[in-house]
Amino acid sequence: MRGLRNLEVWKLGVVNYLDALKLQEKLALERKLHRRCDTLLSLQHPPTYTVGKRQTVHNLLIPQPELEKIGAELHYTQRGGDITFHGPHQAILYPILSLRDMGLGARSFVEKIELTMIELTAMYGVKACPGQSGETGVWVGERKIGAIGVRISSGITSHGMAFNIDPDLSYFRHIVPCGIADKEVTSLRRETDFVLPEEEMIQKQLISCFARVFGYSNLIWKEDASTFFDKETE
Repeated sequence: MRGLRNLEVWKLGVVNYLDALKLQEKLALERKLHRRCDTLLSLQHPPTYTVGKRQTVHNLLIPQPELEKIGAELHYTQRGGDITFHGPHQAILYPILSLRDMGLGARSFVEKIELTMIELTAMYGVKACPGQSGETGVWVGERKIGAIGVRISSGITSHGMAFNIDPDLSYFRHIVPCGIADKEVTSLRRETDFVLPEEEMIQKQLISCFARVFGYSNLIWKEDASTFFDKETE
């Protein structure tokens, strides 16, 4: 019988994008060298636009000098996917996992991320599904509720998913979200008839969905992980 599969969960609160990126890089190296178990970062970012490795900055519809006026930053990354927005009132998960240890390929990994967000929306009476061909992320009808952009290096994952609980959707008007024109972006608040609990509860539910979908039997919670974050990024 297989032993318990451990997942260490770091709750980081609101973290600057570049700080989170540095932390992911350090943890990914530690995971590659077998110095830590699989780790899941749970956090939010200040308003931030990120562009994937295809460098599709043409899908930013606002002049870059104007970003400061709307209180947003722009960062280029090595993840897959197109341009997207991260901001307050999203639930963001960055898995630092060994796909080789799980026997998963890249496609299966992304499908499980999709299923994680689909399961969460179902808890609130909302039917979501993966995008059609060429449409990444998770959708409610023609409206996108969850974005996916991952990086896999030496079998170790980083970056991940951003699920819209109740973000300011006006930020999405300044981009072609994930490079898909003529599609709306939505949120759980907009789609559900349920009264939503505190965001921290929804974030925990998303983590629980992730653990269930990926088969983790033992969650190691780092409830005050901000202290670890400071230590890792010094």
